[in-house]
Amino acid sequence: MENVQFGAPASGYDRFMGRYASSLAPAFVDAAGVRSGGRACDVGCGPGALTAELVARLGAPNVAAIDPAPQFVAACRDRNPGADVREGVAEQLPWDGDSFDATLSSLVIGFMRDADHGVAEMARVTRPGGTVAACMWDIATGGMTMLTVFWNAVRVVDPDAVGESAMVGTADGDIAERLRGAGLVDVTSGDLTAHVGYRDFDDFWEPFTFAVGPAGTHLQSLAADQRAAIRDACRAELPDGPFTLAARAWYARGTVPS
Repeated sequence: MENVQFGAPASGYDRFMGRYASSLAPAFVDAAGVRSGGRACDVGCGPGALTAELVARLGAPNVAAIDPAPQFVAACRDRNPGADVREGVAEQLPWDGDSFDATLSSLVIGFMRDADHGVAEMARVTRPGGTVAACMWDIATGGMTMLTVFWNAVRVVDPDAVGESAMVGTADGDIAERLRGAGLVDVTSGDLTAHVGYRDFDDFWEPFTFAVGPAGTHLQSLAADQRAAIRDACRAELPDGPFTLAARAWYARGTVPS
């Protein structure tokens, strides 16, 4: 998570995106074909949703993780004792070549300063025959409902707002092409779905006010009346009482050639 500053505390991320990351993690690990007995690395671990899934399957001594945000690194370490959790960036991984059987990156490739370099680094630290996999929300075609509702509401106030649809990995096939460009073979791709339940509208809206990620940062930059108008536009699109939203992510996996 490099070109957007994630300065919010881990608890804020948990409320905003962490609940989606936790829902997505088991499906992503399955799609990546991670097997027991191997070693895996989580690149851009955040507070540790994917890391926790890897630890549950492989054991903490067989899991490494890295993130540039120090508060996320601290949270990931606390939540995954025994895992090798470090502070750093995807484009300069601190491990030797061929260190892992699988290197994964969940919801992060769009935030790398140089996504192609980041993927190349993921391949470097993965052994020949090992797996590199990444996933990112489908923002380009609206499959990530929470963010679609928000950015549609933003455009009621500012029709020229860019949103997140131009980010790396948010369009179908983009991650797969980057894996092929890094020299990975047997590349496959598809989609995954997460589901998150909300108690009510306030449970949906409040996390946007924590200034987490592009959406929260954009909201924080606006005047109070604009924020109120966006809130009202979101409210009009969502039901009363408890509700559940689906979120689609694009993923791709490839094999490091022998």
